[in-house]
Formats: sequence, structure tokens, C-alpha cells
Amino acid sequence: MCASGKYSSRGPALIPRMKTKHRIYYITLFSVVLLGLIATGMFQFWPHSIESTADWGLDRRSVHDAPLVRLPISNPIPERGDLSCRMHTCFDVYRCGYNPKNRIKVYIYPLQRFVDEVGVPISSTGLSREYNDLLSAISDSEFYTDDVTRACLFVPSIDVLNQNSLRIRETAQALAMLPRWDKGMNHLLFNMLPGGPPDYNTALDVPRDRALLAGGGFSTWTYRQGYDISIPVYSPLSADVELPERQPGPRRYFILSSQTAIHREYRAELERLKEENGEALLLLDKCSNLSQGAASARKRCYKGQVFDYPQILQESSFCVVLRGARLGQATLSDVLQAGCVPVILADSYILPFSEVLDWKRASVVIPEEKLPEMYTILKSIPHRQVEEMQRQARWFWDAYFSSMKAIGMTTLQIINDRIYPYAARTYEQWNNPPLVKWSSVNSPLFLPLIPPRSPGFTAVVLTYDRIESLFRVITEISKVPSLAKLLVVWNNQNKSPPEDSLWPKIAVPLKVVRTKENKLSNRFFPYDEIETEAVLAIDDDIIMLTSDELQFGYEYFNYLYTYKMPGDIKNWVDAHMNCEDIAMNFLVANITGKAPIKVTPRKKFKCPECTAIDGLSLDQTHMVERSECINKFASVFGTMPLKVVEHRADPVLYKDDFPEKLKSFPNIGSL
Repeated sequence: MCASGKYSSRGPALIPRMKTKHRIYYITLFSVVLLGLIATGMFQFWPHSIESTADWGLDRRSVHDAPLVRLPISNPIPERGDLSCRMHTCFDVYRCGYNPKNRIKVYIYPLQRFVDEVGVPISSTGLSREYNDLLSAISDSEFYTDDVTRACLFVPSIDVLNQNSLRIRETAQALAMLPRWDKGMNHLLFNMLPGGPPDYNTALDVPRDRALLAGGGFSTWTYRQGYDISIPVYSPLSADVELPERQPGPRRYFILSSQTAIHREYRAELERLKEENGEALLLLDKCSNLSQGAASARKRCYKGQVFDYPQILQESSFCVVLRGARLGQATLSDVLQAGCVPVILADSYILPFSEVLDWKRASVVIPEEKLPEMYTILKSIPHRQVEEMQRQARWFWDAYFSSMKAIGMTTLQIINDRIYPYAARTYEQWNNPPLVKWSSVNSPLFLPLIPPRSPGFTAVVLTYDRIESLFRVITEISKVPSLAKLLVVWNNQNKSPPEDSLWPKIAVPLKVVRTKENKLSNRFFPYDEIETEAVLAIDDDIIMLTSDELQFGYEYFNYLYTYKMPGDIKNWVDAHMNCEDIAMNFLVANITGKAPIKVTPRKKFKCPECTAIDGLSLDQTHMVERSECINKFASVFGTMPLKVVEHRADPVLYKDDFPEKLKSFPNIGSL
């Protein structure tokens, strides 16, 4: 009202009087413009926190323009690194929270130049091209956030990819100065070249508290299973050399070795294999007649003959990848790019992204002591399987090795799957090339042996004539939450099963199958009644297990046992009525490439109906035969997967001083 009156007193002398509706329109427009200018000024000059606005990007800030940070010599140093760290102990998942996209948010610290008290940088190289590419990829991804308060994971802009370029103590001090460090909680470091002479440790030597490490050379001694991520050693040739994809099939050479500076014992053994197998094996080395430099790094020689590298890798079916001074080798990336099947001889090496990638589909891993047998081992692989492995090797490179972006995004996806397991990528999504995944038929070499079926597991109980014990086993198994069906295999042809009214009443279907012959192998037959992938095979006298212990783990190998068991093992088991459990352990160990876990009992065996007459294990020849069958099975498989170890693995919380209702498996060890 006041403004209107003021305008009325001066308006006639300046402009003709406006209509009321026009006057209101211009006043409103002017107000909107004025408010916009005020808001722009406020956002331009409002004092924001550096953490929340300084989003990362070399396009906005060069390394030389980054602020200088001087490190006092008295600055604290993080702890060396906790080898006991796991996601549930050293990572705060609650910081990630729930979001509809099931995606972690990653914050990259602003770029800074760290120097010591006298001005010497903590790194001789500053920010490498590779780390620049990695951080740029993260900042362009859907994982990235520039709001530190929303972040689930923090990535320092301190480049620790190559330990050789770092000052260990000062780098650790710089990490500890990060505003959100908090003893490394929820921080992720990328390192590809760990350790240094003479020991070449297999993990980054920079003290890092509880930070996760994406490392390129982990061994089984330094890798924290389910916490760290094993990543490839990036090959610079990936960006400089383009190798067109080659169709799988026979190549000019059967085995090729291209690494230089390998241990003299390995070199001598490879020379011996070359003498035995002639032109089937090409053994290359550094070219001594070329001047050193970038050009010589792209060449390999054999007796004066010069080959282009890595192009020559495409001329071989198998390519050797040996340990060097470090376990992780960039050669692995070059070999995969060439579509050559890597033959990896590096004991204790944790293969890149092995948490999600099935390396049996793309490589052959041979113990170093079996290098003399390498040619024979590789010759035993069927041609069709070699072609599938060549195709898989190239796809692994394209999807996970080809760039720093691919390596970074794969690392973040693995962490994301841990945080949001219900939305995690499946085995097929990680391992099936798109052409295989989307076509109407998968490769028969890698198809599941039985199509995916119902969730949960089927309990198959083998029984003969111990009714009381059988019913107790059924009652206990029925308490397991994941049980989908219970199948009783009635192995007694001379006696009928109990009447239906006598059986325990359980919440899942119970089916009795009568067999035609009394064979122990009947327990592993893939019965039509089994509608789940997972099967628990158990005898009618195993009453000492609790439902929690049964829920704790189970696997499915019935089909392989029945139809794919090598040699005459199954007939031997049936004839001797013994060792079917050992046969299954041998089978699983050889199929998976991992040693079985044969657990010794912690409780006394209880069987109220067992007598010295009908108990197989009470026969004096029982244990003698079990020793014989181990030797028999090792002979058939050609290897001994069973190892003697002493280890205790307890489920989390079962014995802790903690409220019972919050424990995951409260009844383990209760009997």
C-alpha cells in the first residue's frame, strides 16, 4: 500500500498511468528478477565448507595449482594395518544407509600437494596418469558424490599406486591428516606395485590403519578375505597397443613365454621343456641387440629373431605367467588382451577380482613345483575347452582389465555388492560374456549341471533300519529355516518303511524313496524328487548336529558324483560299503580346485540303536579300508587334495557374551 501511494504521487509526471492489471504484472516481474539477483549473490559469496564444494577434477584444478600442505615431522603415523579387519569389524556399513538405487556413494578428497618440513614432496611423481584416469572415472560415475556428508566410501587423492615413488612415513602422515580419516575407517586405497627391494612385500608398506586396500600383488598371507580387493597390475600397453580380437582356435605355438628377468631356475626349466617339445613352445627374452628405451620394451627375441610384443602373444594357445620380484604381473593383462589362455605359476597369488571372477573358465593355475609337467597338463585339456577359455580370457580383459576405469568400477562394484548383498550381481552377470548371457543357448562347458530350481535345500537322509534315530534326525533337520523338502532314501529291500501315521509331522514335504539295491552311493543319486540346487546328504545316525549347524553350510555335487566320477571309484565304494564321504571330498576338491574342509568331530558320536553287528564304522576293517581308499582315489585323480591342518572357524556371535535373540547361530555347539 505504501509503495503504491508513492508511485501515484510521481507517476503522472513520468509516464502515462497504467492499467491496474499491467501495473501488477510489471511489479511482480521486477520482484522475481530482484530476488533472483539476490539469490545469485548469496550463493556466489556464501562461505561453504571446502570439503563439500571442492569436487575433484583436474579439468578444474591442476596438480601445480593445488594447495600446498606442509607435514610437521611430529605428525602422527597410522597403525601398520590390521590383518584381522573384515567388513563387519573395520567398515561402518551404517554410513552407507539405505537408498532406492542400492548404490554406495564415493567421495574423493580435494587435490593437495603434501611436502615435508623442508619442502620436499612425499612422492617423486606426484599424480600419475593412471591415478588421474582412475579418479576421473570415479568422479564421472554414478558412485560419485561431492557431498562429504552423504559419502559411504572415501578415496584420497594421494597417489599410492606405485610404492617405489613414495616416501613411506610421510605418505602415512598425509593420510592421517585427511579430515575424515578416523583410523582409515571407510577409506579405500589403490596400489598396484607394492613392496620394494629386497623383500618386495605383497601388500602396500604404507601404514594405513583400517583402510581397505585394492592391491595388485596380494598373497594368501597379506590378503584379508572379504575385505581387501585383489586388482590387476595395469599394463601401460593397454592404452598404447590395440590388439584386434582374434577368433578362438589353434594357434601357431602351443605354449609361449614372453617375460623377461625371470628367475634362472624357471628359465632353465623352460629351456628344458623347449628342448623336449621343439617348436610347440616359444621361449622369448629381452632383446640384447636393441638400444634400451620404449621401443625395446615392445620387442622380444629368440636367438636373434625379433618379435613384436604384445602382438606375438596372439600366436599362442597358452601363455606362461610366472611370478617375478612381485607376485602380480602386468603380463597377465597383456596375455588376456591377446586372447591367450594364461598359465599362472605363482604360488599363493590372489588372482585379480577372484572374489567374483571364476578363473577356472579363463586360465590354468599350476603349482610352481609342477612346472616340469606343464606341457603334459595343458595337452590333456580338450580343444573345445581351450577355445572357450580363449574367448573368456579376452572378455575378462575387455570387461575388467582394459583401462583404469574398468579396474576402478569393478572394485567399487565388488564393495557395493558387499554392502547391498540382496542387490548384488550374480555369478552369471560377473562371468558370462554378453553374447553368451543373452543368446538362447549358453556354452555347454559352463552350463549348470541341473537348471536353477527352487530356493532352499533338500535334505536326503540315507537309512536302513534305525527308525528311532531316523526320526530324531528328521525332527532336527526340519527346524532348519532353509529346508525345502526332506527325502528319505530307504535302502532296506527286505523291510517296508513305517506307516505314514508314524512319521514325524514337519512343515515341509517328506518323501520316501525305496531303492532296488543296498548301495551307499544311493545317497548321491540325483532323484527326480529333488527340486533344489542345494542338497544336504546325511545318514540316519547323525543326530549330534543342530539346526544352526545344518543351516551354516551345504553344497550340491550329486550329479557329478553319480555320472561324472572318474575311474571305478563309485564301484569301489559300492563294493566295499565304505568311503563315499571321502570320494565326495576328492570330487569336490578336484572340481573346484580348492582343498576340502574335512572337520574332525567336536562331540562324541551318539547312536542309540547302533550295535557292533550293524554299525559299519565298528567293523575292524573299516578304518583299514578307509586308508586304502584314500590311496586308491589319489591314484585315480592323479593328485592328493587332502591336507592336514589345524584351524578353528566359528560363526560370528555364537559364543560371544551377547543377547541370545541377536545371535546368528545360537545353538552351534550346544549338544
